[in-house]
Amino acid sequence: MRVVKELVREEIRVSIFSWNNKYILKFELGPMEQTFKLNEMDILEEEDLEVFLSGDFFEKVKNRFEEMGNSFRRQLENL
Repeated sequence: MRVVKELVREEIRVSIFSWNNKYILKFELGPMEQTFKLNEMDILEEEDLEVFLSGDFFEKVKNRFEEMGNSFRRQLENL
């Protein structure tokens, strides 16, 4: 597995890997993680992966983390 890029954007750790003819985009926030896999043939250049780090897609990743966090906290309260 090759690390393509690692960064932190708005408290979310983003790691991009190249493995087995796929790009793996991993978003981490606290104890939560979201992972997306893309076929390398769908991306012309690695710089094109930047589109997943901003805009509507990234906003939805943030919203999903909020939803996941709320669900996780509610479940912890019910223990």
